[in-house]
Amino acid sequence: MILGGIEYLASGSGEPVICLHGIGGHARSFAPQMADLQEHSVIAWLMPGYGASEHNHWPPSFASLSETLHRFVTNLGHKRVHLVGHSIGGMLALEHAVRHPDQVATLSLIGMTPAFGGKDGSFETQFLKARLAPLERGHTMQEIAETASPQLVAPETNANIIKCIVRDFAEVPETTWRGILKCLVTFDRRADLGRVFQPCCAIAGEHDENAPARTIESMATKLPNAEYHLIEGVGHMINQEAPDETNAILSNFLGRHPI
Repeated sequence: MILGGIEYLASGSGEPVICLHGIGGHARSFAPQMADLQEHSVIAWLMPGYGASEHNHWPPSFASLSETLHRFVTNLGHKRVHLVGHSIGGMLALEHAVRHPDQVATLSLIGMTPAFGGKDGSFETQFLKARLAPLERGHTMQEIAETASPQLVAPETNANIIKCIVRDFAEVPETTWRGILKCLVTFDRRADLGRVFQPCCAIAGEHDENAPARTIESMATKLPNAEYHLIEGVGHMINQEAPDETNAILSNFLGRHPI
């Protein structure tokens, strides 16, 4: 489905839950949540530049992504929604809670940190260089996806899960990948955590090297109304690697914080 230039998937009925995928993800990344959280209206968008979603402001910024999300929620006819974000999707959820707090009922932040990189900018520079180098060497997004995806999950992760992650990653257009990487490294909401008073559910993966559990746990202590959960035996793709555990946490959390 497409609404206001944004492609999305939807299932269930009840209070609206908007799912925001990661940098190499897709609305399909939340298929396990859409299948199991049927007591809610689960809506998974494709971020601008992904799938058929338009990207009128490019390269994107967290400000432009938040404004697009604001319009998307408004176009859906909702005043307040639950936001569930993975990785950069979690960063956007936090950004949106700061910029448009009246539109956010709760935040579920999966495998995300309140800022990217360090304080002097050197890590960001090296990160961009490393992530863009394969493209400069002529590699395709399919080749990048096949190399990178196994590193995003825990050892012994089911091959079918990795196959789905590769599929979604490989579909990201090269121009989108370049633009969203440059957006990612600008994120920093550490100073604003104390302003986010919505109920928050922070979920970490034991083997996640992209968003370390200790960093997510520390973030949860700085959010005024947050709970922290650690899922063992998973890497960065938490809601896909451990759908049952993730869904149990989300269902319990959302059930305790109705709109």
